[in-house]
Amino acid sequence: MARVTVEDCIDKVDNRFELVLLASHRARMIQSGSSILVPRDNDKNPVVALREIADEKLKPEDLKEDLIHSLQKHVEVDEPEAETVPLLTTSVPNASAPDSEIQFDRMSEDDLLRGLDGLVPPTESADDED
Repeated sequence: MARVTVEDCIDKVDNRFELVLLASHRARMIQSGSSILVPRDNDKNPVVALREIADEKLKPEDLKEDLIHSLQKHVEVDEPEAETVPLLTTSVPNASAPDSEIQFDRMSEDDLLRGLDGLVPPTESADDED
């Protein structure tokens, strides 16, 4: 097969610099064990990466997204929004308001003391005695 040229790929990726970035990223992916999508034909990884781009086996947008993701140090995970919590005010609650609106965790003093009884005090070390 004839060698791939920049002109074969430039209609898929408009910017030559971006083409080099994407092809080099894909070549590194192939080097690290990613499967190739075109026959190797005794070509090296950068040429295989360019042939994959020229043959439209990979979308440049997907390669670009993968390149950006590989360069990020902190990847933000898209988590669902937390449920809205009613704002607590410092004023005294209205006596006519139902108790089901705002609930607090309550623990009696006896429950607290029973929980503390099960705790073991820390042992003293030689550093504490000085």
